[in-house]
Amino acid sequence: MKQSGGRAASHLVGPRRLQHLLIMDYDLKAPPPSSFSSYPPSASSFSHPPEPLLGWNLPSDPEVIGIIGSGDFSRSLALRLVASGFRVMVGSRHPLREGRACFPEGVELLSQKEAAGGEARVVFIAVHPDFYPTLEGLREALAGKVLVDVSNATHPRGGEQGSNAEWLAEIFPDSRVVKAFNVVSAWTLQAGAQDGNRKVLVCSNCPQSKALLLQLARRLGFTPVDLGVLTASRHVEEVPLLLFPSWGGPVLTTFLLFLFFYGYIFLRNILLPFVDKGQNNFYQLPLDAVNQALPAVALVTLALVYLPGQLAAALQLWRGTKYRLFPGWLDRWLCVRKELGLLSLLMALLHAVYSVCLKLRKASDYRMLTAAYRQVKAGVESSWSEPQVWRSDLYLSCGILGIGVLSLLAITSLPSVGNSLNWREFTFVQSSLGYVALTLSVLHAVFFGWDFAFWPSAYPYFLPPVYLLALILPCLVLVGRLVLVLPCLALPLARIRRGWESARHQSPEDP
Repeated sequence: MKQSGGRAASHLVGPRRLQHLLIMDYDLKAPPPSSFSSYPPSASSFSHPPEPLLGWNLPSDPEVIGIIGSGDFSRSLALRLVASGFRVMVGSRHPLREGRACFPEGVELLSQKEAAGGEARVVFIAVHPDFYPTLEGLREALAGKVLVDVSNATHPRGGEQGSNAEWLAEIFPDSRVVKAFNVVSAWTLQAGAQDGNRKVLVCSNCPQSKALLLQLARRLGFTPVDLGVLTASRHVEEVPLLLFPSWGGPVLTTFLLFLFFYGYIFLRNILLPFVDKGQNNFYQLPLDAVNQALPAVALVTLALVYLPGQLAAALQLWRGTKYRLFPGWLDRWLCVRKELGLLSLLMALLHAVYSVCLKLRKASDYRMLTAAYRQVKAGVESSWSEPQVWRSDLYLSCGILGIGVLSLLAITSLPSVGNSLNWREFTFVQSSLGYVALTLSVLHAVFFGWDFAFWPSAYPYFLPPVYLLALILPCLVLVGRLVLVLPCLALPLARIRRGWESARHQSPEDP
């Protein structure tokens, strides 16, 4: 959708955009983003002399990188730099006490003043922001150099207050400060960019210094992302504080759906029979009620994956243009379709496990013995029922196939798999096969219900079975899909998405 993509591409850097950048937010209908660079070398790719960095004319000797600080991050960064062919100078307050054994071979362990005054043009500031004022004595030695701030915020500031990088720029006005590498963990630096988050968010007020860090990140095997000026560091520093930011809404929605269906089952099957007839069905709470709620949640959640796409299409048809932003709630809904789909798969898998465990519990043995006793007492030699055999085989088959297709959707949503697919392949899997999974899930519920929905006994206390409630939204989504493929709607929608606009949106001078 152009509108959603246009908003994400805004030059204004906020938490929503950083969230997409870091977690590779592939929604279930968006194309897989291409990599930001075609140059992602690994540590093993530097067996030959690397090309010098931008503006550096040192063809014979490796480039020199300085690091102020000797903590865990400093040691991991030094290890990665040495493996990538750089000469590293580490400045410590107590170089003799630290010991060279803590750093990889080839690292020069010096005092902070010696490292700052060395030949390194790029110096990483790997100390806690609380100790920035203690570095003021290095102001003259670091003048004219590129200082890389790798610190993070200690608590959410909402982008209101100044960042650590901005504070560092105030302390060193004659240096060029760049914010980078703060979202890369020490473990990722040690293990290499192939194991961990590959993205390096970079921002600075100096374009030349920022370009230097962008190229350095590529040399280390990471994917740099240019986020603009140094004020963007206010949000960048808060990124490591985020805890699954895109999962809050989907998890809450799934939890509320589970509470609704579980509460409905408790009311219909347990509480009302106990109050009305004194029937004790409370044993159903741990397993039976949960197993009835899980498929209902999975079905509704899967329908919520494809409903926003239909609403967006209807909105574009009504407006007659694609050049208007979606409402904020719809834009956010479109951005969490992947999470909703994965949660739907989780609910379906849990339902499958619970269904297998139903036969292992003691209550099933008692029910089987009771049924056998009644059959013998009634003199029935065979309880074979052809319709019921077909019913059970059909709903089990549809359920298994539905979980299989959902698993395929989950696999293709992985960045490593999605990047190997072109746009048409990704759309076919996530859209076409997605509706196949929804159809199979609906058929699973329909075959499970069979003709029970027409029995008066299926509506105790005038309450319908839970699977009928769960089928309402998925069936509406499937009907909406069929409506949108009608030529009278599909053709205008395709024209709108190619850039066509209705007459009410065209200016008089447009052709």
